[in-house]
Amino acid sequence: MTFFLCACFLPAFVISFVITATVRKLAPRWGLIDQPNLERKVHKTPTPLGGGIGIWCGVVATLLSAQAVLMWAAQAAVRPEWIPGALDLQATLQRSKQLWAIVGAGTILGVMGLIDDKRNLPWAPRLVIQLAVAIGVVLAGVRASVFVPLPWIGSVITVGWILVLVNSLNFLDNMDGLSPGIGLVASLMLASVLLTATSEPRLLVGGVMLVLAGSIAGFLCFNWPPASIFMGDSGSYFIGMMLACFTITGTFYDSSESRHVILTPLCILAVPLYDFCSVMIIRLKEGRSPFHADKSHFSHRLVELGLKPRNAVLTIHLATMTTGLGALLLYQVEGWAGATIVVALILCVLAIIAILETVGRRSAGSES
Repeated sequence: MTFFLCACFLPAFVISFVITATVRKLAPRWGLIDQPNLERKVHKTPTPLGGGIGIWCGVVATLLSAQAVLMWAAQAAVRPEWIPGALDLQATLQRSKQLWAIVGAGTILGVMGLIDDKRNLPWAPRLVIQLAVAIGVVLAGVRASVFVPLPWIGSVITVGWILVLVNSLNFLDNMDGLSPGIGLVASLMLASVLLTATSEPRLLVGGVMLVLAGSIAGFLCFNWPPASIFMGDSGSYFIGMMLACFTITGTFYDSSESRHVILTPLCILAVPLYDFCSVMIIRLKEGRSPFHADKSHFSHRLVELGLKPRNAVLTIHLATMTTGLGALLLYQVEGWAGATIVVALILCVLAIIAILETVGRRSAGSES
């Protein structure tokens, strides 16, 4: 299993690191530069964009290599000893079609994000493309069962889940290391759940999450405060799509586990989901477009309370890790009674965030 973990994480890390370093040098030639904007951004100097290219390359190159190795192993006369015994080669190769459908969907959103980084597209066409891609993914078979007899309900929930998560990761990309750090924590937590907490290790989805984590980690070497490159919308959209789809394939497909574990994705991603919902409500209450970027996020409130941006980012990462540990606890408790305690833990974390946000908002209002 150690070899499996390293084989998933390390190649993606190295590829992402090298490509991100290259893109950082080439971005100015391509016109991928994020200019400062005091109304909605915190960086004060022009910074290269396009780090999402490095993340995408790390994921795709590693997965292509892994598939080639599995195809070779499936045809080999003797199964290599370094391949985990729990990994069904034929079943994995069959499901790889769906995996590439998800990666393809993420690639479409990533390309759209790259165009948006360069030309600043209006929010309406972006949302239409996101909706079309989400519907396409559902038609490809990625659908939450949620244990109901009507398939269309799972389809609607899946489309909504994809749209919310893709945009929540995009909204959170407002400080150095924040959104990719949350993506790293979430992918590692989901991998931990799928590889250690389930009744049988789910190596395919768990391995993909480790690949995503390695790729994000390689990019974070350049994005940790002070960042020398941003991933841009291309990176946040791609990470959001991967997390949205693989949380569904990892936890919503069958009823082999107790039904309360369907709360796993909500626990892991509770903080970004809360931030997304609270920001949308604030903007709508103030009569502004919900897709108009501003400084209404939890991260901005923490800075208004006196935290340095780096510490604000670390605080949110730790909050995400705390709710993610709640997801691991779901597999250790029995029935909805135990799950209720875990949900109460998550709600307490979100309540602390709400209090800090309220104080930060009042502090900002009194100063103005």
